[in-house]
Amino acid sequence: MALFVNQLTHIDASLWCPEAGLKGVSWQVDALLEGELGEDGMLFDFGDVKPWIKHHLDAGLDHTLLVPMKAEGVSVTECAEGLSVQTTSPYPMHVTGPREAFTLVPEAIIDRDAVARALSDDLTARRPENVSRVQLTLSDEPIDGAVYGYSHGLKRHAGNCQRIAHGHRSRLHIWQHETRQLTLEHDWAEWLDNRYLVEAGDIVEQDAKRLTCRYQAAQGMFSITLPSDRCAVLATPTTVENIARWLAESIAVQTRSVTRVHAFEGFNKGAIAEAGHER
Repeated sequence: MALFVNQLTHIDASLWCPEAGLKGVSWQVDALLEGELGEDGMLFDFGDVKPWIKHHLDAGLDHTLLVPMKAEGVSVTECAEGLSVQTTSPYPMHVTGPREAFTLVPEAIIDRDAVARALSDDLTARRPENVSRVQLTLSDEPIDGAVYGYSHGLKRHAGNCQRIAHGHRSRLHIWQHETRQLTLEHDWAEWLDNRYLVEAGDIVEQDAKRLTCRYQAAQGMFSITLPSDRCAVLATPTTVENIARWLAESIAVQTRSVTRVHAFEGFNKGAIAEAGHER
């Protein structure tokens, strides 16, 4: 007997890719549980499945930086903040923060299906008595149009969004004159893809080559150093509301047109902002 729950939850995280560098990802989680029916005629109460799995993911890799430990040029050491992660290729990056802000993967690359298998094995080891196997499937949102991944951290956030290197894979909709502007969407998404979005007030060092952001949050002290050209600097916290407003204002100035932006944050959520004036 098997029980399935599709679109059970979502994972938002960042990962280090040996080819692309820091990437923001959003994965849909589907679950399949196998086992025998209990005396109540159920395998596992639907009301318990979602909180059980979601609690495990929230306490694990969700909103962390996934680090491929066997990738060339990646080193992980202990430091005063918790862990220090350094990379050399395709560009140098240095991230420090509490241990819970990182997921260390004993592979050369972060493979989504391999991550799903590891999560499935871990959940199976913690399974309820009449469940014999838990299988999770992770998938990208199918997006026909502009899409970009970004990473950031929100020091004021009470939850795990305060972690300095977590991210999202998101849609981008841009409207002018009540019409979707597909070329603008493509161009801006392409520019934003795999960038780190940083609040100007958190920058402690910056020159033409590199930028360092550091802040104290409830979970601890965080810092990240990246090439300056891999970052986008906002005057405000990099919440999705401020990202939408920043994009609307930037595009309105660029095109001299009233612009409405729908900025998504992963799956099926986001913010809308409008900027500019009719000439």
